[in-house]
Amino acid sequence: MPSASDSLIEDIEDMVSSGDPTPHERQSARKNIMPRSRKRKELPSNEELQAESLIPGTQKVWMKTWGCSHNSSDGEYMAGQLAASGYKMTDDPTEADVWLLNSCTVKNPAEDHFRNSIKKAQDQQKKVVVAGCVPQAQPRMDYLKGLSIIGVQQIDRVVEVVDEAVKGHSVRLLGQKKDGGRKLGGARLDLPKIRKNPLIEIISINTGCLNACTYCKTKHARGDLASYPIEELVERARQSFQEGVCEIWLTSEDTGAYGRDIGTDLPTLLWKLVEEIPDGAMLRLGMTNPPYILEHLQEMAKVLNHPRVYAFLHVPVQSASDSVLMDMKREYCIDDFKRVVDFLKERVPGVTIATDIICGFPGETEEDFQETVELVKHYQFPSLFINQFYPRPGTPAAKMDQVPAHVKKQRTKELSQVFHSYSPYGHKVGERQHVLVTEESFDTQYYVAHNKFYEQVLVPKRAEFKGKMIEVDVYEAGKHFMKGKPVEDSTPFTPSISAPLLKGEVSGLKQKQGAAAADPTLSIGSYRPDREVLRKLWIGVALAAAILALIVEKLY
Repeated sequence: MPSASDSLIEDIEDMVSSGDPTPHERQSARKNIMPRSRKRKELPSNEELQAESLIPGTQKVWMKTWGCSHNSSDGEYMAGQLAASGYKMTDDPTEADVWLLNSCTVKNPAEDHFRNSIKKAQDQQKKVVVAGCVPQAQPRMDYLKGLSIIGVQQIDRVVEVVDEAVKGHSVRLLGQKKDGGRKLGGARLDLPKIRKNPLIEIISINTGCLNACTYCKTKHARGDLASYPIEELVERARQSFQEGVCEIWLTSEDTGAYGRDIGTDLPTLLWKLVEEIPDGAMLRLGMTNPPYILEHLQEMAKVLNHPRVYAFLHVPVQSASDSVLMDMKREYCIDDFKRVVDFLKERVPGVTIATDIICGFPGETEEDFQETVELVKHYQFPSLFINQFYPRPGTPAAKMDQVPAHVKKQRTKELSQVFHSYSPYGHKVGERQHVLVTEESFDTQYYVAHNKFYEQVLVPKRAEFKGKMIEVDVYEAGKHFMKGKPVEDSTPFTPSISAPLLKGEVSGLKQKQGAAAADPTLSIGSYRPDREVLRKLWIGVALAAAILALIVEKLY
């Protein structure tokens, strides 16, 4: 926890320039330092050496991420950069020197967990760095005072911020990345990252959105739409498959709006990505709001029918009442949503449509709510995310007349009962399916696979199945899953074009290290450093050598 004497740096550029040594150059320089042996001196009994705390990059970092897959992708990039710079990522928060907390601002409970984690870290005298949508949207919150902040557009500078936090400085980077006045999609896609699951690559195709929903706090953090160029996204997918990934998730605040700011669209991107997907590997689309997918229904149906694309789409409806949708400023009516669902169900047989519903939005009447209940009964969505409304500070919905808490709770309970009243997978018992095995179940008793419709199928936990496409016979069905028995005569198919990275291994370094070996003027962090960069690199080496010499002098 920062003390009163800790210095506050409004922008880290006051201390670090673009020409300073990169994290990779700094780490490489450390390896070449040879301290001289000196005569050992006796240390006073009350003197404690704290060498690690003096040298950023030697500490252990624990990271916690809340929220959506976009946030998860940001967390993977931050972990990768820290590990590439020398920091050790740990799963044990008690042994960590620094806690990096990557927040979500969608619901009150998520922010409550985030705030409680900050207090817990401070109670344990940990250095704290916060990231994600909460500090980006409300950096002046009392409980964030004195903490270092990484904005959602600044995750490529996480090493600099953590370095300064280790030294006791408070740094806040919240700026918007732009190129010639145009908003960029965010940090580069070729940054080092540590995938939470080495078999799954999460790619953010754009940041922000075009909507202004009255309940949404994420818009305050992520801002307006900014899309990555198609060629950069295709290259990221290509690299992922070269590192053994067999499943790609596309994510953003609204994938359907992709490309509107750069003169392209989602189907164009998807067809380019499909060309890169190896046989047996799969692509999963992220959430898309109804207004933008309506324009591309024909092409989207063709894409979802492709054998290497999951026939799955997450289309949030939020309410079946046009009156409530208008108050939410969702920019569509319930008939628009039904048109999307009906069209895809007709043209993509078996397609899975997942949706979200908010119970108890301000002004929602019992009649409004019953319209939503009837919608769920009619479509029997196999994947339904039911959320009790939480007024988020600073949003227009927080100022509206609220539905009583007990009514919101009751409606949430009633809709949950409707959802649990039907079995979406019972009719599939006895089917033979091809499934891609990518994860381990929560109880660690099974491997988790998904069929063409991204329906969860539990299979025996056999090492030879992990990362493979296998054939199974479905023999049991539950509310959220099926169980499959491997077909005896079938052979697991390996979709990856190379072996996957080990858990915790940094993505992106092998390719860049290979390039550096082919051309000695290349480095991982800065591909062609000029003379000024090299000069500053040697200054950094000299400073590091001086610090180590002082430590060794005390030891000997």
